[in-house]
Amino acid sequence: MGMFRDDFYSTKVSRNAYSGSGYAGIMRHKLLLLLGLAALTGSLLTFIVLTYVLDDGDMGDLQRSLVHSELERVMAVDKVGPAVVSIVSSLEGQDGNTSRSVGVGSGVVYDKKGKQAWVVTNYHVLEEGDAFDVILSNGTKKKAELVGSDRLADLAVLVIDSEGIDTVVEFGDSDSLKAGQTAIAIGNPLGVELSQTVTAGIISRPIRSIPVFPGPDGEYEWELNMIQTDAAINFGNSGGALVNLEGKVVGINSMKVSETGVEGLGFAIPINEVKPIIEELRKKGRISRPFLGVSTVNLQSFVSGLEYLELPEDLESGAIVLEALGPAKEAGLTTNDVIVELDGHPINGTLSLRKYLYQHKKIGDKIDVTYYRQSTKSTVTIKLGENKEQP
Repeated sequence: MGMFRDDFYSTKVSRNAYSGSGYAGIMRHKLLLLLGLAALTGSLLTFIVLTYVLDDGDMGDLQRSLVHSELERVMAVDKVGPAVVSIVSSLEGQDGNTSRSVGVGSGVVYDKKGKQAWVVTNYHVLEEGDAFDVILSNGTKKKAELVGSDRLADLAVLVIDSEGIDTVVEFGDSDSLKAGQTAIAIGNPLGVELSQTVTAGIISRPIRSIPVFPGPDGEYEWELNMIQTDAAINFGNSGGALVNLEGKVVGINSMKVSETGVEGLGFAIPINEVKPIIEELRKKGRISRPFLGVSTVNLQSFVSGLEYLELPEDLESGAIVLEALGPAKEAGLTTNDVIVELDGHPINGTLSLRKYLYQHKKIGDKIDVTYYRQSTKSTVTIKLGENKEQP
């Protein structure tokens, strides 16, 4: 019997199950009748009990709970919905007119001062465009100016005129999220035509590290801390709001796993990680990060061809320097050096090098870099500069 036969793990009854005759057949039919009457009686009793509970003068705990939950969702959507916008990213022609749209997504109006309002969205919603339009929940279209963006954080900030904008969102506390809490996603799946779409689910996991930006060697360049949710997130939802029952934004919807047979794997950037990024983008237009000055590839990505590096045989991981610039070059690092430690912390490749550098060091800090040059292990102290380009 094959696993996917029509009757495998099925509630269907075989056509031969009740084909008996005589006494046995009569008893089967009587048994079925009794079972049917019992089921009907049980249903009636359940209906009577629920009617009594729900029609009670105090409405009953069950009804109050259901009504309260429904009202919370509706009120949360009413509170946040007007601040969720559509974003259209376009390429501007040589004559100054928009030539074609290259991206569509969602955004959230999070601040308003005087004649200006600010919108947060995802970097990947805007990355291919150079002209941007924001469409409010009431259909009003506004030209937007890019304030700043950051590829690694996958966040960007736009500014628009504030006329007609009456609602800005309130940020919640993503650090307090618990698995099982209600999660509401508001955005524009598949474009402007389906704007203000609301989907709901739960927080599947409050924080999960998701690798992003696969490099040419198959290794990922970075990891993002994300909220995992089963609320439906589709193309166009990127940059929209993930909301709790209090009507506070706890995340910026960013991505989903879209493979055959996969359902309910959506991810949002936690709002506690969003806030410092968008604040710096508004002040400086970019995120300042420490600059070591090395372009690297993972040692373990190579299964052959490393003989000419003459490394120790027991060295299995590290970051091979492809090019040394700025501080690293000034300190003497060069092509084919293999970095294995930063400040005594093991480095097994580009990702761990970046994570240590960006999460533990600041511009102007000194860092001890341990590396192999052929079979010789050395350590050099380097003063970190500023990375003025998108990493």
